Amino acid sequence: MLGGSTPFTYAVLAILFGFSILSLAIFFSRRSAFNTAARTDAGFLRAFRKAKTMDAVVAAAESARPTPLVQIFDGGYTEAARQLESQQCLYNKEAISRTLQIGISEQLSRYEHNLNWLATIASVSPFIGLLGTVLGIIRAFQQLGSAGSTSLSSVGPGISEALITTAVGLVAAIPAAVFYNHFGRQLKEMGERFDNFALEFANMVERSAGE
Repeated sequence: MLGGSTPFTYAVLAILFGFSILSLAIFFSRRSAFNTAARTDAGFLRAFRKAKTMDAVVAAAESARPTPLVQIFDGGYTEAARQLESQQCLYNKEAISRTLQIGISEQLSRYEHNLNWLATIASVSPFIGLLGTVLGIIRAFQQLGSAGSTSLSSVGPGISEALITTAVGLVAAIPAAVFYNHFGRQLKEMGERFDNFALEFANMVERSAGE
């Protein structure tokens, strides 16, 4: 079917093949990152909830690095410790909350890395494949006119060759869209986990300050 293809058709197929490889590479890379983060976060969160003092949490954080929750904890703890050291009380709880939110935003941005490529591949690949198909059909009809024949056997091979690029475009786009939606759900769950931790951290800091 591709025996008589033009260099343009091969170029389109090469681009789509490259997109497929890229989306698979992003999938395996992000899946490993998300799974590792969920596992290490769970371990640190268990230690955090069992800890009776802030010093115990700090010790647990040292052994759990570089899990995302530890990065968020570090920012909040640094701000809380600074306030307690200077005034012996939490005089600006809003500053602690803002610091935690900054940490959450940084960690979510870190795990969003390269996911925009999945969205781009999912949206662009069908159009690249369609472009190859349209130009291929144009070429097939030009050849049909030059041959002066209207039989299906004359135009069929050229059209079937042209349609290959649309099929390959969909093959590249569909997995990318599935991967993007999958990681979008994981990012949402991660954000909820971070927000819940920020609330638990605020409660522990207030208890520690009261003691």
